[in-house]
Amino acid sequence: MFSDHEKTNSYERFRNGGQVKITAIGEILVDMTQTHVDESGIPHFSANPGGAPANVAVVVSRLGGKAGFIGCVGDDLYGKLLKDTLIRNGVPADGLQVTDKANTTLAIVMVDPSGERSFSFYRKPGADTLIDEKQAIRDAAGTGILHFGSVSLTDPACRNAVINTIRAGRDAGALISYDPNYRASLWENEETALLLMRAVLPLCDIVKISDEETVLLTGEKEPEAALKHLTDMGIRLAVVTLGSKGAMWRCGEMQGLVPGFSVKVADTNGAGDTFFGAFLSRIAARGGLEGLTETELNDYVRFANKAASITASRPGAIPAMPTLKEVEGNA
Repeated sequence: MFSDHEKTNSYERFRNGGQVKITAIGEILVDMTQTHVDESGIPHFSANPGGAPANVAVVVSRLGGKAGFIGCVGDDLYGKLLKDTLIRNGVPADGLQVTDKANTTLAIVMVDPSGERSFSFYRKPGADTLIDEKQAIRDAAGTGILHFGSVSLTDPACRNAVINTIRAGRDAGALISYDPNYRASLWENEETALLLMRAVLPLCDIVKISDEETVLLTGEKEPEAALKHLTDMGIRLAVVTLGSKGAMWRCGEMQGLVPGFSVKVADTNGAGDTFFGAFLSRIAARGGLEGLTETELNDYVRFANKAASITASRPGAIPAMPTLKEVEGNA
């Protein structure tokens, strides 16, 4: 689906130069997260700012990194809430577009007794799908790491805007980071999801998948085989998260498994985004991928595991994400 030119690894054009900016592009929305069920069996919800790419940007900022965000909200109260949330968490809102053509997207997040989630979306259309491509490309200029997820690939217009922004960033020398999150209710069918979620892999330098997505993204069930599949296709650095068991990584011929942290789970929403944002923040702090060592990668994954465990121990997504002091203080 992409040309050989687009498969050229952008990290070859990336140079160390101190901490670099991480810009996330894609959905920003409100998670209506279940908090409890009352005595009448009625679930109660809390309106939490969220959206995977926005979550990553906030994590990067909270952990001391330089973050940016590109996305779209409605001209409504929830849109204002999301803009204020970015600013309050140190993420500039310059790239946040506002539209009067759709309401801010809502995700209904049901949480089972173990803390696992299920999703449904108010998004036909939602403002998050209305990203203006030209503005997005302008706002992505100069970033060192450009991050995206797969929810923005579910809508044709949004998919084009995001992919073209990724291409422009790649051509300018940015590292491309990808975190596919499969949300069945947003796709026409699994076959289409598989095709489009895999199609963007050749554009990417850094990829994180969960153990639940190894078969979907790579055709391999075992995490180790999935990682090898990803790096064999040219991805520089790949990670598979394993829930409470930690995470496995592969970079070239190096690989490792880093155990997780045991916590009482309140809500897993945002834990994966916290992991990846924390991990990317370490990559950005060192200036890129060149010369990464096994020791560094194990340290970065351990740091990310700790950050994710803190988020999982608290309700909500963005409100639950830790600061650098919290992660280092509990390391």
